[in-house]
Amino acid sequence: SQVLDTRDVQVFKVTVNGQDAQFAFGEKHSFKGTPLEITFPNELRRGQEAIVEISFESSPQSSALQWLTPEQTSGKKHPYLFSQCQVEFI
Repeated sequence: SQVLDTRDVQVFKVTVNGQDAQFAFGEKHSFKGTPLEITFPNELRRGQEAIVEISFESSPQSSALQWLTPEQTSGKKHPYLFSQCQVEFI
């Protein structure tokens, strides 16, 4: 399994390597957010890569996620999402 940090997001679906995965939120913490535990559908071998896809919806309270509109980017064609100063490509 894998545990990720979240804050004020709604998760609809999680897949691991294209297969549906079980997921559950843990107890909400006042400033750390809410842990999201993902249970992989199959056991992974050491060194095996996993592609985890999460279908989610953020909210204005989702402080860890920030968006730039297409107009705010250098190419002005696509929106830009970053989380805790780490780039996420969409």
